[in-house]
Amino acid sequence: MSVIKPYSRFSGLEPLIVRPETNFINVGERTNVTGSKKFARLIRENKYEEALSVARQQVESGAQIIDVNMDDALLEGVQAMTTFINLLQSEPDIAKIPVMLDSSKFEIIEAGLKCVQGKCIVNSISMKEGEAKFIEQARICRMYGASVIVMAFDEVGQADTKERKVSICHRAYKILTEQVGFDPQDIIFDPNIFALATGMEEHNNYGVDFIEATKEIKQLMPLTKISGGVSNLSFSFRGNDHVREAMHSVFLYYAIKAGMDMGIVNAGQLVVYDEIEPQLRELCEDVILNRNNNNNEATEKLIAFAETVKAKGKVEVKDEAWRNNTVEERLKHALVNGITDYIDADTEEARLKYPRPLDVIEGPLMAGMDVVGDLFGAGKMFLPQVVKSARVMKKSVAILTPYIEQEKEDRKNAHLAAGTVNEESAGAAKILLATVKGDVHDIGKNIVGVVLGCNGYDVIDLGVMVSTDKILDTAAKENVDIIGLSGLITPSLDEMVHVAHEMKRRGMKQPLLIGGATTSRMHTAVKINPQYNEGVIHVLDASRSVTVAGSLLSQEQKPAFLQGIQAEYEKLRDDFNSKKTVKQYLSLVDAQKNKTKINWTSFIPVAPTFTGVKQFDNYDLSEIRTYIDWQPFFIAWELHGKFPAILTDAVIGVEATKLYNDANVLLDQIIKEKWLTAKGTIGFWPANSDGKDSVAVLNQKEGPDEVVHLQFLRQQVKKAEGQPNISLADFIQPAATDDSPLTTQDYIGAFSVTIRGIEEHIKAFEAAHDDYNKIMLQALADRLAEAFAEALHQRTRKEFWGYAKDESLSNEDLIKEQYMGIRPAPGYPACPDHTEKYKLFGLLGGEEATGIHLTESLAMYPASSVCGWYFAHPESKYFGVGKIEKDQLADYAERKGMSLEEVTRWLRPVLE
Repeated sequence: MSVIKPYSRFSGLEPLIVRPETNFINVGERTNVTGSKKFARLIRENKYEEALSVARQQVESGAQIIDVNMDDALLEGVQAMTTFINLLQSEPDIAKIPVMLDSSKFEIIEAGLKCVQGKCIVNSISMKEGEAKFIEQARICRMYGASVIVMAFDEVGQADTKERKVSICHRAYKILTEQVGFDPQDIIFDPNIFALATGMEEHNNYGVDFIEATKEIKQLMPLTKISGGVSNLSFSFRGNDHVREAMHSVFLYYAIKAGMDMGIVNAGQLVVYDEIEPQLRELCEDVILNRNNNNNEATEKLIAFAETVKAKGKVEVKDEAWRNNTVEERLKHALVNGITDYIDADTEEARLKYPRPLDVIEGPLMAGMDVVGDLFGAGKMFLPQVVKSARVMKKSVAILTPYIEQEKEDRKNAHLAAGTVNEESAGAAKILLATVKGDVHDIGKNIVGVVLGCNGYDVIDLGVMVSTDKILDTAAKENVDIIGLSGLITPSLDEMVHVAHEMKRRGMKQPLLIGGATTSRMHTAVKINPQYNEGVIHVLDASRSVTVAGSLLSQEQKPAFLQGIQAEYEKLRDDFNSKKTVKQYLSLVDAQKNKTKINWTSFIPVAPTFTGVKQFDNYDLSEIRTYIDWQPFFIAWELHGKFPAILTDAVIGVEATKLYNDANVLLDQIIKEKWLTAKGTIGFWPANSDGKDSVAVLNQKEGPDEVVHLQFLRQQVKKAEGQPNISLADFIQPAATDDSPLTTQDYIGAFSVTIRGIEEHIKAFEAAHDDYNKIMLQALADRLAEAFAEALHQRTRKEFWGYAKDESLSNEDLIKEQYMGIRPAPGYPACPDHTEKYKLFGLLGGEEATGIHLTESLAMYPASSVCGWYFAHPESKYFGVGKIEKDQLADYAERKGMSLEEVTRWLRPVLE
């Protein structure tokens, strides 16, 4: 029987497991009324739904835990926490990560505990009011299944010395584990980070005290975790971000090495430790480590330096000194820095120097890529840099390949002449990657392939829309070691289940990796893992793929690794099954009664300037470009942060800027040379709802008019008082009935946009072994498609439909969706049924009019395509349907004229 390892485990809808190899965990702090003016304002104005956007931005920016704090003198904290947490739980894209309930008032924490799902973290409890109160609060937290942050605070006050920090934490530990029953891994200590360089000598050792206390606490209580508020450290230098960034980075460098696991850290106030200018780094270390600080000498020097700091741009000088090194060092430098300028000459020099061309690959090239892998794993290189390194590697290998093939041929002929058997070596481990049948998205898969290739694996990429038989037949033919599946749309999840089932039926032995935007550890554990016994592992992103592949290909590590994964997934399945009945749901009838309340008698719909369809061919890419939302572009490259702040981010700003500049150079070329074309289609039609969940659309054609019935789903989870159970149908005026004979003609719109012409340029980049620009082009095409949708939506509001003619919004306002009306897409949270795309595309004129082909899984090809509905009502808004019950499923199947089995296939994400 497998043993569950004592890792710290937190969860929202998805688990967060803190393993030994887990990096520092960043806690998103903007859903904190004391730390975000915007969030505080929205909560005070009771705009809770809008406040959720702040939480969503935290998740999208890479927060692994979200901190929620409602401590404000003008707020009723208990009510605010209850309302916000209840709303947050009904938004799957936010609720997927764990919540940290943060308050100085335990009654507010307890209110949150009553609402939050999963395993949350309480921030915080302490012994400042004595042991009895501490035990009482700890027992309540444990009763709700929460982990706790314990402040190093007792009846005397906050711990300031190492001895006090360790003593208080150890005392709390013994109480929690021996009297309350806490597992050690559910305890997080905050040993207090205090301000340094205050000019007061008694404060000079605060940094050392925290670091040394952390080290001792982890030795004394190894399963516990350490957290802290890093920004407190540099309070003396507020207003001087340059110095603060350096102080935080230096402090974390030593604190993390000592055992610090997590904290609320502003990503914009971090810089790579190695990148800090030497003088500033040394001054920060002197202060933080209390070196050379007699009579505040180190403090005075740092203050003096801070006064000389001025933010000014640096002129980049091209340093060619590396060209004087050996060919091995030159190749390594080129790989680490992604320089292709000299790779032809350096590769040829190395080929002539080494006995065999293969020796160049196995020697200096792999040595250079080992450095790249180590830097990437340590967080000192970022994905765009790694992809550039891969480009250098591929170009070098391409130069060597003809010589290697010729050598093989010569060796084969020599063996034949001598009558001996020619046995080739096994070579690198093979990994097969494919986007499953019906799905056309492959940017993430391409990135994973590049990263694996950089680490010496032989990657076989079958591309997109690959059938199960082709995947498995190729795996058998090529004798691959691992199979990796990718998918973006929800039907791909079912296809992955089918692949796993077929692998078991065929008796295959290769481990199966699962990845892609719609996949999750939970779905993999519950649905895919049980289908196949040889190892099914969810891989979150490209950076994790190397570690997973290495564990699976090591005969020593593989058994224990798979055993650990299996135990973890079994627990996830148990948790999933035990939580199925926790949430309360309304019947469909009651949910419909609690629909969005709209005063239709006072609403006069605006008629569009035309009904029917309008097409846009060769839409101006220069105009579309101005609507680009760059943040998802950086996320595609696994760089997280808000744009444009990401360009000056202390940690990733330099590389983000390089990436942004490269993107714009390529974008200039795309537009100038007309690489891509933009085709769009919009349409508007008379429409009224049935007062429930259907919308009748009058499609006026040259022949007989037809009525198209759109079917929408409704939220069924029981909401807080005054919160409606929403359906998109709520935002279309109901048709006249006997009970309500008066009605006004309402309207609905639809759109599709696509960016075409990418294929030939992708092939050209592949031929040039240029994965960097290949991925760049795909990412830009996706951004252009989304920007095109944004541009047409704005023109729709102001011009074609004209219900917001006076709108005047900046691009930032558009990205924040601060406009009237919405454009939800079939397959997304508000209308998760992909099959409604058939109706949408039928109204727009089908593939001939839109230029978009729908695959059997209803993915759109070209992949850089977007479609959706237009709703104009001022109260219309985005939301997630969430889980639905069987009564709505049966009703929905009847409305669509489909069997329960068929509807279930498409609605599985909202049923499980």
